[in-house]
Formats: sequence, structure tokens, C-alpha cells
Amino acid sequence: MDILTIFLRTVLIYFVVFLMLRLMGKREIGKLSLFDLVISIMIAEIAVFVLEDSGKPLLDGLIPMGTLVIIQIFIAYLTLKSRTLRLLFDGKPSVIISKGMIDRDEMKKHRYNLDDLMLQLRQNKIMNVADVEFAVLEPSGKLSVVEKAVKESEPAEATKGTFRYEGLPLPLIMDSKVQDQNLEKIGKTRFWLKNQIQVKGVRDFKEVFYCSIDHRGRIFLDRKR
Repeated sequence: MDILTIFLRTVLIYFVVFLMLRLMGKREIGKLSLFDLVISIMIAEIAVFVLEDSGKPLLDGLIPMGTLVIIQIFIAYLTLKSRTLRLLFDGKPSVIISKGMIDRDEMKKHRYNLDDLMLQLRQNKIMNVADVEFAVLEPSGKLSVVEKAVKESEPAEATKGTFRYEGLPLPLIMDSKVQDQNLEKIGKTRFWLKNQIQVKGVRDFKEVFYCSIDHRGRIFLDRKR
């Protein structure tokens, strides 16, 4: 009898949660803001609480879940009318890369590091920071990227023609720290790297936030500001 009760309660809670998520709107499925995430987690926790104790009345779970859905729908309605409230609950986009330059202060504000940036660029099928004109970190945590316009003729680089390797762009400096293992992969030294950044007007590694090299030997450098 207990097994049957648990089975029926599970089926009922499944359909109740399904219905509540539908009532919250398609927006919740496609994008979870911080507020949406809190509501979803709380509904899931309450559902588990009801299922774990078959002696608990179903109303002890259904009423809190229904209350959360009402709050969500009410807040969603208010945010439709007020952009101020919308920014308060959903947050606002942050420009991480502007005109090809990485905004270190904005990254620090959101505790967003270079590894996060490189990961999300790869997810956008972009392998080189040098190819990015703008990158915007959306409130949902997704990175929206606008690539630079392709130029028919590129200016000559100091490193062009010196060597060529096959592979993805390699970071040579990250957060002012030289990536020695990547220098070894391309058969170069710190002395060579320092010469390359000096050509671009940088005297010391500590002045560099990010530096990478692509398969054609082109160096991308972003200075600390």
C-alpha cells in the first residue's frame, strides 16, 4: 500500500511541477535569471520534501509551490511594466570586450576570469580573442559575441614568416603570468616573448593582461589599464 501511495504521489507531483513551470512561461525554459533559478530550486526542493515523507499532507507542498508560482507571475508582470524592476531582478548585460579590448575591471566585478572567457568563446566557435570586436556577458551568464569584420589585407606582423605551427591559438600570458608550457610548444623562450611585446610598446610582462599567438604567428596583446 505504501509503494502504491508513493507511486501516485510521485505521478501527481510530477504533473503539478510540470504545470507550474508551464504557467511560469516559456521564458523560464529558455533562460534562467538569478530570480528564476531561485524559484525553480525552491519548487524542486519542496517537491522532494513532499515525496520523501509519505505521511505529510500533499497540501503542505502544493500550497508553497503555488505561492512561489504566483510570486513569479506577479514579479514577471511588474518587470514587463518597469525597466528598473527588470534590471533589479534580471540584472543587466556587461561588456567584457569592447572594440577588441578586454575590460579587466568588468571581468573582476563579475568574478569572471580568462578561462571562463576562453571557454565561452570556444562555445561560440571563436578560437582567438583577436577575432572579437564585442563580447557581452548576458544576465543569464551566456556570452554574446560580435566578430571583427574580415579584412582582405592584413598588416604585416613582426612574427609573420618566422615560424608556423598547426593548432588553436595559444595563450602566452594570462593575468600577467607567462605560460611557459605554451612557449615550449612553439619552441620559443621568454626572451623572444619579451622582444615581441616590446615591439608593441610594452616593457614588462606585468603590464600585460592577456597575450596569445595564432597558427600564423600573429600576436594578440591586451594591456592592463
